Amino acid sequence: MDQVVQTGRTVEEAVDLALAALDADHSEVEVEILSRGRQGFLGIGGELAEVRVTLLVTDPVPEGDDEAEAESEPDGEAPDSGREAAAPAAGTPAELAVQSVERILDMVGAEVDVTLRAEHDEAAGGPVIDINGPDSGLLIGRRGNTLQSLQFIVQSIVRQQLNQDVRVSLDVEQYRQRREDSLREMADRVADRVAQTGRSITLEPMTPSDRRIIHMFLDERGGIRTESVGYGESRKVQIIPERD
Repeated sequence: MDQVVQTGRTVEEAVDLALAALDADHSEVEVEILSRGRQGFLGIGGELAEVRVTLLVTDPVPEGDDEAEAESEPDGEAPDSGREAAAPAAGTPAELAVQSVERILDMVGAEVDVTLRAEHDEAAGGPVIDINGPDSGLLIGRRGNTLQSLQFIVQSIVRQQLNQDVRVSLDVEQYRQRREDSLREMADRVADRVAQTGRSITLEPMTPSDRRIIHMFLDERGGIRTESVGYGESRKVQIIPERD
C-alpha cells in the first residue's frame, strides 16, 4: 500500500491516521488536502476533513538484484516476505470477536480492515483487535466514545454466545495505544506531584477502561494509592498520598 485516502475530524488528525496506516512519517509522504471539512451547527451537518497521503518513490532496485537474490535462496524456497498474523482458533473468543466486528462494520458500510493483534493479551485481559482503513477515523469519536461503544457491543455479543466473562479490546489506527501511553505519562506526573506535596489530586471523569489503565499503572508505586470516586459518567480516579 503506497497511498491512503483518510478522513478525520481535522486535517491534522486525518494526516496522522494516514501516516499510521502507511507506517511512515511526514518526510516520507506527500499530502493532498481533499477537504478541510466543517463542524456544522450543534454537531449537525458537519463534514469530516479528507486527505490523500502518498508515499514518496524510493530509489529503484538496480537491475539484476532480484535475479541475484533469487539465486541465493535455497531451491524451492521463496524469499521471506514477512509473517501474517495467525488466524484465531475456531470457536474461541478471538474468532467470535473478529467475526462480530466484521459483521457490524459491514452493515454500516465502513471501509476498513479488521485484523487480530493478539488472541489473548494479558494486560488487556482478552483478544485485541486492530481496525484500520479509510473510514477508521469515524470509529473513534470524542475521547474515544464511539470506539468504546463499539467495543461494548462486540464484548456483549461474545459473552452472550460463549456464556462466559470475556474482555475484548478494540483499537483504531493505534488510537488506544496512543491514549494508553498518554494516560500513563499523565498519571506518572500527577503521582509525582501528589508524593511531593502530600495532597490528593482528582483527575477528570474517565471511562472504566481508562480508569483501569491508571489503577494498574500506579498499583505498585510507593507513596501513593488510587481510588475511583463519583458515579456513572462522572466517575474519576483520585490519587492519594500514603500516610506514614
